[in-house]
Amino acid sequence: MASYIAAIDQGTTSTRCMIFDHSGGVVAVNQKEHRQLFPKAGWVEHDPLEIWNNVRQVCAGALAKADLVSSDIAACGITNQRETTVVWEKATGKPVYNAIVWQDTRTDEIVSELGRSEGQSRFQAKTGLPLATYFSGPKLKWLLDNVNGIRARAEKGELLFGNMDTWVLWNSTGGPDGGLHVTDPTNASRTLLMDLETLQWDPDICAEIGVPMSMLPEIRSSSEVYGQFRERGVFAGIPIAGILGDQQAATFGQACLSPGEAKNTYGTGNFVLLNTGTERVISQNGLLTTVGYKIGDNDTIYCLEGSIAVTGSLVQWLRDNLGMIGTAPEIEQVASSVDDNGGAYFVPAFSGLFAPHWRSDARGAIVGLTRYVNRGHLARAVLEATAFQTREVIEAMNADSGVPLKSLKVDGGMVVNELLMQFQADILGVPVIRPKVNETTALGAAYAAGLAVGFWESEADIRSNWAKDKQWDPAMTEDLREKHYANWQKAVTKTFDWVD
Repeated sequence: MASYIAAIDQGTTSTRCMIFDHSGGVVAVNQKEHRQLFPKAGWVEHDPLEIWNNVRQVCAGALAKADLVSSDIAACGITNQRETTVVWEKATGKPVYNAIVWQDTRTDEIVSELGRSEGQSRFQAKTGLPLATYFSGPKLKWLLDNVNGIRARAEKGELLFGNMDTWVLWNSTGGPDGGLHVTDPTNASRTLLMDLETLQWDPDICAEIGVPMSMLPEIRSSSEVYGQFRERGVFAGIPIAGILGDQQAATFGQACLSPGEAKNTYGTGNFVLLNTGTERVISQNGLLTTVGYKIGDNDTIYCLEGSIAVTGSLVQWLRDNLGMIGTAPEIEQVASSVDDNGGAYFVPAFSGLFAPHWRSDARGAIVGLTRYVNRGHLARAVLEATAFQTREVIEAMNADSGVPLKSLKVDGGMVVNELLMQFQADILGVPVIRPKVNETTALGAAYAAGLAVGFWESEADIRSNWAKDKQWDPAMTEDLREKHYANWQKAVTKTFDWVD
């Protein structure tokens, strides 16, 4: 009998395969980074073929590390960087262009044109999303309008569109030879093209944005058997039975399964999700309404989301662009060499500001600099930027939901940084809790797949698997907390109106 579940986690900077046992424990991990392509200022791209090749390598590597064979795996789930947009030829599987990454801002003018007199809220009642460069629909329109000849080909039914989940699934199940063109509601809800109530593509919005509906994948639930891995490859015959966008997967993996439960994932960006149950709460405070998950035929669960574009990638920028640190973990040591930020605040609006501001005209700024500020202060300001941006989102969430957050579950690569976690608790004024299984994104996708094939019986199994690793309690005085936050809010205003 198969004793394990696998998950493919196709992220912004890397792809990995993880294998879990029934308790949710990690059996094996294999990971491979892919290139970040920056052809122009504000443009961010990935090579889809490089990513698909990496998927195959990490799956083989994970099986080898665990000394397992495909028959040991009951099912596999897929989780992915959302909004990243790929268009490819149905007949060959060849992408017509690089994948346009969620951070990319080239669609700024398209977004403004689509808003017309109604502005950012034009499609929000149906989609839960403001008009922004973040989402897939405007990226797809840019491709159709700017890559030679592809609109005509798309209208003839020769081209397919997908976020990265669809790209991985289509290739995994055969590609040009019968590959499944499918997505789930968590990914579809990030396109600006799906009706949140019906969980179907909206013909009127597709027409307004200029997207031929023949390109769009079928929307199915987040947890069901879609098909099997193609006969060639190490995962041959394994059912693919779960799809969740990365942040929804982390919410599921954190067992935030009841209304009012929230998590924050600290990755390339930060993403706070609050479970609102079966109620679609349309934000009045700059948040997104999104599908949290849909398990088989069960009711759809919705979330409020606060999306922050640049957090972990700011540490990478400090390492790769400035050379101030040699490795990402080194930032904690450098930041710990000083007691505070020395009056410096770093607002990383590299691709504009996401929630709750939604200012595509903003660009990054370091403010409050004096001769006193040194390398340690800047390193600390980089970490504190993540915590300050999280507080902005939490305050918007509290206002929308009417229920103040009492504690925050955290996960992702940055939560090993204890200096950051303590400052996060200090600036929020609530406990911050890290689970034993830190990489909950892959775990959530594994849970979705496992539920579909009966590996786990119910969501109660997910709750019982969750366990606390460490908790940080606030230690900062109220006066100091509010002084720091007021300075941060002032710093944010200095980034506005930079792009004409």
